[in-house]
Amino acid sequence: MGRHNKKADSRNRRNSVISLTVLVPVGLVTAATATGAAPEFPFRTKSSVSGSAQAIPHPADAATTGSTTGEAAAESVFTVEQTPAPVASPPVQATPPLPTSVAQGALGIPVVNVAAYQNAERVLAVGQPGCNMYWTLIAGIGRVESTHAYDGETDHNGDMLVPVLGPLLDGSLAGNSVIPDTDGGALDGDPDYDRAVGPTQFLPETWTRYAADGNGDGVADPQNLFDSALTTGKYLCDGELDVRDPIQAAEAVYRYNNSSAYVANVLAWSAGYASGITPVASDLPSIH
Repeated sequence: MGRHNKKADSRNRRNSVISLTVLVPVGLVTAATATGAAPEFPFRTKSSVSGSAQAIPHPADAATTGSTTGEAAAESVFTVEQTPAPVASPPVQATPPLPTSVAQGALGIPVVNVAAYQNAERVLAVGQPGCNMYWTLIAGIGRVESTHAYDGETDHNGDMLVPVLGPLLDGSLAGNSVIPDTDGGALDGDPDYDRAVGPTQFLPETWTRYAADGNGDGVADPQNLFDSALTTGKYLCDGELDVRDPIQAAEAVYRYNNSSAYVANVLAWSAGYASGITPVASDLPSIH
């Protein structure tokens, strides 16, 4: 869950980021767009999905065989050979169609999610060009926070079919902070304690501060993919960061969630989407 820390002293943030280089070597964390140079990562493997129908071979025409002796053999010379009737081939079974997220999406990212992430990149290229945001970095956040909105469980407008809500931050779950309600339950439905909202998991207070309307409908809704993707990009760009610099990219993600394992996961998925080589879950550090 995105914890979205309040801004810390820049010296402390950079020290934290530099400590990540043990886990994510700077020379290997090269962020790229789908059209840019492919990043290099130590914990990735090739992955592909293919679906092709395998034709069932036609049975060979049956041939009659046998042996004859004596007069029967002589008579067989004048026997007209009977051509066996053709044998019908079994119908070829078509391979079931692949899920939309695999057949049309980029490396298993649902199509509507890709559209939302790329839209955020385009908007930020105009609004905050110095940030140099690239869609795969936002996609890395989306993958780690909600597996791309539960594998694209949205309508064609990007609205969640079922709202994405994080655990109640009342102290009952180990490892999570206690955060009293900040929005009267308007976004998370709870008037007593906060919980992260939307597919990129913003705390209500943070969402209110950075909320962006990504689909142009006049509403900034955390449960809409286009809005959440653009808001995520804005949050990552805050502080005049240039995420083309791998150190600053790591710093931005670290601010999103104060965990080196979280940063490693997000950057690995981002690099995987840019290069076409996705990371193997067993090679990624566990996020606690």
